[in-house]
Amino acid sequence: MRFAFWRRGKDETVQDAAKPSIKGSLMESLKAVKMPSTAPRAPVVKPEPKAGVARQPQPADAGDLDLRAIWQTLLRKKHFILIPTACAMVLALIAVNMISPRYKSEARILIDGRENIFLRPNGERTEERTALDAEAVTSQVQLLLSRDLAREVIKKNKLAERPEFDPVLQGTSPIKAMLALFGIGRDPFQLTPEERVLDAYFDRLTAFAVDKSRVVVIEFQSRDPELAAKVANSIADGYLTLQQSARQDQAKSAGQWLSVEIDSLRKKVAEAEGRADDFRSKANLFIGSNNTSLSSQQLSEINTQLNAARAQKSDAETKARLIREMLNTGKPIEASEVMNSELTRRLSEQRVTLRAQLAEQSSTLLDRHPRILELKAQLSDLDRQLRDEAGKLSRSFENDAKIAGAKVEGLSSNLDQMKKQATATNGQDVQLRAMEREAKAQRDLLESYLAKYREATTRENIDAAPSDGRIISRAIVSNTAAYPKKLPIVLIATLATLMLTAGYIATAELLRMTAPRPMLPVQAASAAPLAPATSPSDTDVAAVAATLLAAGYQARKITVLGSGREDGITLTALALSRKMAERAKVVLVDLSAAGSLLQLASVDPSAPGLADLLLSEVSFGQIVTRDRMTALHLVGAGRTGVDRELFQSPRLSMTLDALLRVYDHVVLNAGVATDLGADLLTMQARGVLVPDASMSPEAQVTMTSQLKAVGFADVMVLHRVSNDAAGAAPRVVAA
Repeated sequence: MRFAFWRRGKDETVQDAAKPSIKGSLMESLKAVKMPSTAPRAPVVKPEPKAGVARQPQPADAGDLDLRAIWQTLLRKKHFILIPTACAMVLALIAVNMISPRYKSEARILIDGRENIFLRPNGERTEERTALDAEAVTSQVQLLLSRDLAREVIKKNKLAERPEFDPVLQGTSPIKAMLALFGIGRDPFQLTPEERVLDAYFDRLTAFAVDKSRVVVIEFQSRDPELAAKVANSIADGYLTLQQSARQDQAKSAGQWLSVEIDSLRKKVAEAEGRADDFRSKANLFIGSNNTSLSSQQLSEINTQLNAARAQKSDAETKARLIREMLNTGKPIEASEVMNSELTRRLSEQRVTLRAQLAEQSSTLLDRHPRILELKAQLSDLDRQLRDEAGKLSRSFENDAKIAGAKVEGLSSNLDQMKKQATATNGQDVQLRAMEREAKAQRDLLESYLAKYREATTRENIDAAPSDGRIISRAIVSNTAAYPKKLPIVLIATLATLMLTAGYIATAELLRMTAPRPMLPVQAASAAPLAPATSPSDTDVAAVAATLLAAGYQARKITVLGSGREDGITLTALALSRKMAERAKVVLVDLSAAGSLLQLASVDPSAPGLADLLLSEVSFGQIVTRDRMTALHLVGAGRTGVDRELFQSPRLSMTLDALLRVYDHVVLNAGVATDLGADLLTMQARGVLVPDASMSPEAQVTMTSQLKAVGFADVMVLHRVSNDAAGAAPRVVAA
């Protein structure tokens, strides 16, 4: 929908019965509001520039960065840059040539942590030792920086006799003495000679571990290149010697301690073994074969004999029973014990011979023949003899079983007696074993200490004890000075001076360009006289701007509209936007018919506007310009004479949504809003009403409530100066 403010006369009402509103017709709700008539708007005239008068350049925007102007300023003031830069380069050259050069030499040590395999303890003969970790390598670096090693190196190379390491030998420096008075430096005369040399020594020494390795680098600097290499090698050698001495001292102290402990342990072992032997004799707990007591050995032997007797008895009884069963049943005697008898074998052979003769005679003689009967009688006699022999063997086995049974009874009685005796001596045997264990533990400890004592004594007597590191690279004499780096120092000093001087001049130019400028009248070529217009009161503008800024996100969209002349409303919107732009990022969008007025405040009066964007003739970035006086951004209405129906395009809403995403506040200059959609102006917006100067307070209140009813979240009234008459002198709007 649309709404409008219609001006009919002093006593006429505002009406628009033909167009509906969100809550009824807006014009019907404003019928009771009487508004005075105003003079017609004077056209904006842009006079042509006079002949012979040159167009003055427009001032640069306060928020833009004019790189061309900064570059021209730097070229114009190049002597303020080049002269200090040249002086800094000359001074740097003089300084680096006056400094005494230092030469650096480097030695490298590999920390492997491995000993001679022949000197390791017995428990480590076949095992790899644990690899060194990063902390262990760092600890070795700290050992290289130890004061004990430093004293040895200083003494070995006589560094205390060189003026380079003892400042006192060089004489007194007034500058250093003055700095020491203010606490900036240290007075060398307040330090001991050792402290002075150590400070100079550590100032020239650098030791560090190579990343992801067990290599330690030793760097030493000196004015004498040969001394630098010599000291670096001395530190490496001293480090290895220090470790060897530490190991020898450790072995020596261990040997001394072990010697005392061994003497004590020998006495303890002798006493423990003596107590065990005495107790064994008193308790009659003698040791037999297989390192066991006599009672235990006797128990074992009797138990073995008893088991053998029981087995013998069982075997004899079994054999006798089997033979007897075969005799009773009449079965052939086929037991191995019977068959193995000498008599049984002879009888069996005779029986076989008789059976052969019987078979031979039976082929020619009858069964009742005397010869046949004789042979059969002989066979029967042989069978009887075999059975008698088997009976004898059975009775023999029974007798053996009885003998074995008697033996079992005797051995069982002996075993019971031995058990009673062993039970009686069991407690004493336990005490004896405890004494023996104690004596054995003392003996094992003594043997272990003796082995360690022999190893410690051997290591103490070896001249070349193993160390945790070895030198893999010795220092050599360097012919190139490591300090000072002349070329980098000169370049840094020169470039720093160049950047500082250029930066100072560029900063001063930027401050000058962005400094606020007073409003000055410009020539006719850059501005056009306007008809009488009103300007808002500074107090009202500041108050409204502060209220809207305090609202923050709730006042991101602000619509300025009124009932007077559109040029006055436009100037009011411009003043309000400029005030808000001091503290926030603000863009002023011109939707009024007096769009040419804002073009005079822009840094680019010929810039395209919304109409050109809606006609797809320009891009979005081309329509945004800047205010001449502030950081305010402006979006003009565009070309004049276009159909105002173009502002009903959905692309306008999309453009406003894009601006709302970029800026903190978007101010819409709606003028009298005679041909603009209500949704475009009121949706999520706050209204700022610029009433006509002759409108009564009651009419302002009524109009405010009606605007809220249309859809504004809130409406504020911004008053203008009322002493502005129609006949006032024409003004010239300037940036």
